[in-house]
Amino acid sequence: MLIFETMESEVRSYSRAWPTVFTTARGAHLHDENGRTWLDFFAGAGALNYGHNHPELKEALLDYLGRDGITHGLDMHTAAKGAFLERFRELVLLPRGLDYRVQFPGPSGTNAVEAALKLARKVTGRRTVGYFDRAFHGMTLGSLAITANPTKRAGAGVPLPHTAPLPYDDPRDDDASAVARLAQALDAQGETLAAVVVETVQGEGGVNVARPVWLRELARWTSQHDVLLVVDDVQMGCGRTGPFFSFEEAGILPDIICLSKSISGYGLPMALTLMKPTLDAWKPGEHNGTFRGHNPAFVTAARALELFWSDQSQASQTTQRAQWVGRGLREIARTYGLREPRGRGLVWALPFDEPAMARRVCATAYQLGLLVETAGLHDEAVKLLPPLTIADDELARGLTLLDTAVDATLNHEGLAA
Repeated sequence: MLIFETMESEVRSYSRAWPTVFTTARGAHLHDENGRTWLDFFAGAGALNYGHNHPELKEALLDYLGRDGITHGLDMHTAAKGAFLERFRELVLLPRGLDYRVQFPGPSGTNAVEAALKLARKVTGRRTVGYFDRAFHGMTLGSLAITANPTKRAGAGVPLPHTAPLPYDDPRDDDASAVARLAQALDAQGETLAAVVVETVQGEGGVNVARPVWLRELARWTSQHDVLLVVDDVQMGCGRTGPFFSFEEAGILPDIICLSKSISGYGLPMALTLMKPTLDAWKPGEHNGTFRGHNPAFVTAARALELFWSDQSQASQTTQRAQWVGRGLREIARTYGLREPRGRGLVWALPFDEPAMARRVCATAYQLGLLVETAGLHDEAVKLLPPLTIADDELARGLTLLDTAVDATLNHEGLAA
């Protein structure tokens, strides 16, 4: 542990909450150098929807590397990229009646968002982009400018202009009130916006779920006012909410979609910016990146699409498990007098009135052998992101461990060290 404390920057965060040295992982479990095992309800912050080291994805990767397949390719044509694009078209776009051009902007979610922002401003000739309270879109300057968290924004050290905050869907409003409030806020911006960027479920913001009727109103307004609608599906895409894209339930058609995290299937760096063909106004090389052609990620991404998205079984399984998790969390909330859990698919939050309590629950869960993180503007909620491929008994055990952690925290002030 000393090497990390003496060599690594103070900016590190997860290692402070989980002070051990992890060595191996498989499925929904992580193991440390002392042989201890944790059940993983964190899943790489949503980058490991199919768990750690899925055997068939690993086999495809090792086979590719063993054949001296291209690793680094910038934006050159490679067989691995071509295979991924074919699978993405055949298994994701065509079955949903979608037509998008695919841009490889760089290896992370914030790269996908930055490309979307630049493209929206280029196409419309406008500067201002709308974003929502409690939103999180990344840590580079453009993405940070549409991220709501004031602590993260302050880290920029410079002004973050040309953005406009908007109110997100509030479950305390009925449908009519929510739609009216959204339309009023958008109308106040007039036609000055280049785009509006939205998460259909705000993950880092506390697992706030936008209702389909609210999303449809947003899509209607943006279309009517010639404003581009950008859906940030970095954490909620690739099946996290059930369907491959989180916006499918609402029946909307975004102009631009941002994907990353689990698109590679294996936790390898990869990101996509999808745009309607009419919006593909880039000049060659106008937006690029050294690692936009990470071919090992293309290999595992293509195999993941074959394994999990050739039919609707994965989406159906996630939807069924969502009902199970929701019931379990509501029972925990009733037992301990907590607020109503929030979630969709296999992303859920158990909110607390005092942020300190959520942090203590996560710390106690770690002691018990369960990895969960906090979410929300003040870290006031315990957030659950188990792998979509988790076994039923593992999912049940995780909920039991969470119940124990909540009980220990609220009734016994945590576990003895």
